[in-house]
Amino acid sequence: MQTSHANVSPEEIARFDKLAARWWDPDGESRPLHDLNPVRAAYVAGRVALQGAKVADVGCGGGLLSEALARDGAQVTGIDLGEKVIEIAKLHLYESNLVVDYRVQSSAELAAAEPASFDAVCCMEMIEHVPDPEALVNDLAAMLKPGGRLFMSTLNRTPVAFGAAILGAEYLMRLLPRGTHHYAQFLKPSELARLLRHAGLELEDVSGLAYNPLTRKAWLSRLTAVNYVLCARKPA
Repeated sequence: MQTSHANVSPEEIARFDKLAARWWDPDGESRPLHDLNPVRAAYVAGRVALQGAKVADVGCGGGLLSEALARDGAQVTGIDLGEKVIEIAKLHLYESNLVVDYRVQSSAELAAAEPASFDAVCCMEMIEHVPDPEALVNDLAAMLKPGGRLFMSTLNRTPVAFGAAILGAEYLMRLLPRGTHHYAQFLKPSELARLLRHAGLELEDVSGLAYNPLTRKAWLSRLTAVNYVLCARKPA
């Protein structure tokens, strides 16, 4: 369960718990996550042989990515500190008939309990919500087996990202609840690359994640100005 020193903001947990009931509604507040999920899952599947692989999904929310990876044959452990979203994730397994080990657990707790245990670790759209990004990256690195890969996605700290993610998505199009994002917590790829390097990981790829909310299409792009996804490897 959550410890007092967990790298977490109670306001963030409460915000996402409020969305729990409609997490799996593709037209609900989690709509952008539904639209981006296939691209993220394919990005991971293209770089790790998922069949039988041990994968951790950190900040798994209601389990969109966890289920996609499990469907591709991975043994997935999904952790989140939102008790309601974990409840929803567990309930959805009755619908999907997939197996995922969901836990209310912090990244620090999983890293301590199962160090160097995972072939791949995913942490999508979470680092911009934690108080201490460096501690999170260190936890993620600690979970990886030598030769394992870390996958992260987040928002770049650029004026265009502010316009798209905050003004556009939260205020104009109302795709996300207001207050979901805080511009100061966005990380530039160079800043995240430095954290990865300090944690002993080697950056392999950074790709832009493009999204058109009108057509609901998402795709990988060379432009990283708004959303980006990356892959880093723990040296064998």
